[in-house]
Amino acid sequence: MAVNIYKFQITKKESELNRHLIAAMANEMTHVQDFQVKLFEYGWKPSMLRWGYWVVGFVFGFFSRLFGKKAILKTGIWVETKAVHHYGELIRKVDWDEDTRRIIEKDQADEHGHVNRWRGLLQSE
Repeated sequence: MAVNIYKFQITKKESELNRHLIAAMANEMTHVQDFQVKLFEYGWKPSMLRWGYWVVGFVFGFFSRLFGKKAILKTGIWVETKAVHHYGELIRKVDWDEDTRRIIEKDQADEHGHVNRWRGLLQSE
């Protein structure tokens, strides 16, 4: 979902915000790959409803872009804060193998970085 949020927030304009959005989108793509690999390793299959995450990402991304930079940053803060919380729940509630735990912790740290980046940009507004 986050990949599509960022994808639909990016504009043609050459700006610092767009550079950050592109970097965040690329980083989120690595998270998708991390989890797809683990899903297949554990024998799970992707949900047939995964297209719903695409739609939600489009809606959040496109409409926050329509409302401007502050809406983009606030959306990013909200979404990434939720991600940090959900990663925390995954770490606490499941006894992961060491490799998977490291991946989840790395991805959670990335999300913390996104929250801090978006907050910093919002405060500089």
